[in-house]
Amino acid sequence: MIKDCVAVWDNCLQTIGRNVNPQSFKTWFEPIKPVRLDNDALTIQVPNKFFYEWLEEHYVALLKMTIRQELGAGGRLEYQILMAKQPETNSNKYNGATNSNYNGKASGKKKIDISSPGSIDSDSIKNPFVIPGIKKLKIDSQLNPNYTFDNFIEGDCNKLARSAGQAIAKNPGGTAFNPLVIFGDVGLGKTHLGQAIGNDVLASDPTKTVLYVSSEKFTNQIIDSIRNNAVNDFVNFYQLIDVLIVDDIQFLANKVKTQEIFFHIFNQLHQGGKQIILTSDRAPKDLDGMEERLISRFKWGLSADLQAPDLETRMAILEEKMNQEGLELPQDVVEFICYNIKNNIRELEGVLISLVAQSSLNRRDIDIDLAKEVIKNFVSQMSKEITVGFIQNLVADHFEVPVEKLKGATRKRSIVIARQLSMYLAKNLTNKSLKAIGENFGGRDHSTVIYSCKAVQDLLDTDVIFKDTVADLEKKMRMSLNEK
Repeated sequence: MIKDCVAVWDNCLQTIGRNVNPQSFKTWFEPIKPVRLDNDALTIQVPNKFFYEWLEEHYVALLKMTIRQELGAGGRLEYQILMAKQPETNSNKYNGATNSNYNGKASGKKKIDISSPGSIDSDSIKNPFVIPGIKKLKIDSQLNPNYTFDNFIEGDCNKLARSAGQAIAKNPGGTAFNPLVIFGDVGLGKTHLGQAIGNDVLASDPTKTVLYVSSEKFTNQIIDSIRNNAVNDFVNFYQLIDVLIVDDIQFLANKVKTQEIFFHIFNQLHQGGKQIILTSDRAPKDLDGMEERLISRFKWGLSADLQAPDLETRMAILEEKMNQEGLELPQDVVEFICYNIKNNIRELEGVLISLVAQSSLNRRDIDIDLAKEVIKNFVSQMSKEITVGFIQNLVADHFEVPVEKLKGATRKRSIVIARQLSMYLAKNLTNKSLKAIGENFGGRDHSTVIYSCKAVQDLLDTDVIFKDTVADLEKKMRMSLNEK
C-alpha cells in the first residue's frame, strides 16, 4: 500500500497530540503542512526559519519517534521553509521556499505622492509628536522604560512571541519576523512586549530611531495633517523611523484614508529594511474592516499570539510585581489571587494595589479573608472553592482505597499513585500552599508535594490512559460543584 504524505502526517499528529499540551500543539504543529513523501522521507512545510529552529530545539526527539513509527527505522523528516517574498530592496533574505507576493496594487484608489526615503531632508520635516512652539530635533521614542524583557515573565502562553521579540531586538529589520504582529485578548501583555523590543533596541544601539504610537494617536495625527495640508510631511516623518511600534492596529478598521496612508508608510519602511511591530486583539485574518492589501502585508512576517497564562505563570507575574513594589504577601494569598484572576494580567496588578491599600487604610493584615473582599470587585463570580478533603474523597473513591490510606505511610503502588494524584490536583485546583497541602496528607512537607506533582506530570506526558483518568476526575469535580 502506497502511503500518502497527508495520511502519514495525520497519524504523526495523533501521536504528537497525546504527548504535548493543547496550547503547544496549536502553536507549533497545527500550522505545519505535509508537502510530499519520497520513500522514507516526509517533507513538511513550516512558516519560517524561526519556526523550524524551534521545532528542532524543543521537539526533535518527539518528531523523530513519530516519523519512525510511521515510516520505519529509516524514516526521516525534511523541512520546507515557507516565507513570504520580500521586496527586492530588502537585503535580508532567507533562501527558502516562497509564496507569490501580493502586488499591493489597488485599482481605483487615490495615489499619494510620497518622496523616496533617500530624498528626505530630515531637518525640514515637521515632528507630529512635538508641541507647537517647542522645537525638538530628537524624536522621542514614546516608550515606557518600565516595559522590558526582564520583567516580562515567560510562560508557555507567550514563549513564541517573547522569543521572536528578543530575536528582533538583536537585529531589527534583519529577521524573517517583519512585520511582527502580536495579538491576544486584553491585558495579556501585548503593549509590554512591543515596547520591551523597542527599549532593548535602544539599549543596544542608541542611534536607532524607535517610535511607539497608539493607533488612536496615529489616526489623530493624520486628521491634523490633512487639515493642515501636510500629509507628505507626516509620511516623510514616519519614514525616518528604524523601528515602528503601532499599538491596537485593529482600531484602523473602516478608516479608509488612514489605512491608505499607513499602507504607504508600511511599504516604505519595509522596503528600507526597517522593523515594524504591530499589536492587535485578533489575528490578521480576523481583522474586519481592514483593506486586503494591508492584511496581506501583515502576514508577511510572524503573527504570534499571547494566550491566558497558566496558574504558575500568573503566580510568577504577581511575584515579579510584588518585587518591583517591594511588597511581601503570604504564599496562600498569592495562590488564592492567581487562582481567581485567570485571564487578565492587569487585573492581577489591580488586585495587588487594592489589597495593599485596603490593608493600609483599614489597618488589617493581608490574609485570605481580605483577599476575598478585594477580589469580589474584580470578578463577577469567584471560583467555588475546592477543598483538599473533597479531592481526597473523590480520588479515594475512584481508586477504591480508604481516604485514611492517602494520609498514611503505606508504599503500596496503587495508593502511592492515588496519593500523588491527590496532591497534584490539590496544588492545581485549590488555593492552599504546598505546606498546607502536605499537612493534609499526614504532615508531609512541601518537598514531598513538589515531588508528587512532578511524578504525576511525568505520567501525564507518557501514559494516555492515566491522562484520561485525570481528565475524568476533573470533570467529576466540576459536576459535583455545579450540583451544590
